[in-house]
Amino acid sequence: MAITASLVKELRERTGSGMMECKKALVETDGDIEAAAELMRKSGAAKADKKAGRVAADGAIKVAVSDDGKSAVILEINSETDFVAKDDNFQAFADEVLAAVAANKPATVEDLASMQLASGESVEEARQALISKVGENIQVRRFQIVETDASIASYLHGARIGVLVDSSADSDLARDIAMHVAAVNPQFVDQDSVPAEFVEKEKAILVAQAESSGKPAEIIEKMIQGRLNKFLAEVTLVGQPFVKDPDQTVAKLLSAAGASVNGFVRYEVGEGIEKKVEDFAAEVASQLNS
Repeated sequence: MAITASLVKELRERTGSGMMECKKALVETDGDIEAAAELMRKSGAAKADKKAGRVAADGAIKVAVSDDGKSAVILEINSETDFVAKDDNFQAFADEVLAAVAANKPATVEDLASMQLASGESVEEARQALISKVGENIQVRRFQIVETDASIASYLHGARIGVLVDSSADSDLARDIAMHVAAVNPQFVDQDSVPAEFVEKEKAILVAQAESSGKPAEIIEKMIQGRLNKFLAEVTLVGQPFVKDPDQTVAKLLSAAGASVNGFVRYEVGEGIEKKVEDFAAEVASQLNS
């Protein structure tokens, strides 16, 4: 069967792949567009498998808050480079996945993979197709759904840091608090929410430091308590100086407004992912030696 330009164009529109790749698939399937599309899907899965071991530590954070402010989703999708993270195809995929999470409320990333997108493909099928198109490993890394009886505010710092804050504050103050969380990165809301083992671990470090000072036991005890209180203020949202007005703490800011924070979620692209350090000179030398 003759492979016409219109047939190549139709397959390209269906798969989003390059012209030459579409033509090759049509040649292999003797112009059967359905078989060609299936062949390209299999090819995309194979490419995805080959790229699965490559580190994807770049990408984007996406957030969506329901119209009533009672429910929200935060999502991280990774790519290998910032260049692909800004690509329209990557962004469209991320937006579709975000919508799927908000609509279906899956429990895990594994559950999400089989869910259908607006395009009709499953998340996993669309991910594999995107890998084939952009040539990088793409991973749907994590998401969190927040639901509350209060109100949820969101803040995005570019596409690299996203925050959801569950609070009783008005919209302007809640957004300011979300901005503070993005900038300062507290680990807990307040001292009551700090796990006991976290406190004990830090206290053990402070005890070791204080005991080496050679000071009397009663002085050491006061030193430890003072340093522990300072540490807890640094890692808790309400104990930190407010980023837009360092003369007052977040606790005082909330108190003055008669508001409180129930919880927050902060995602930063690639946090916790060990990135491969590229040594271009060593790579060239290795190739020359081989």
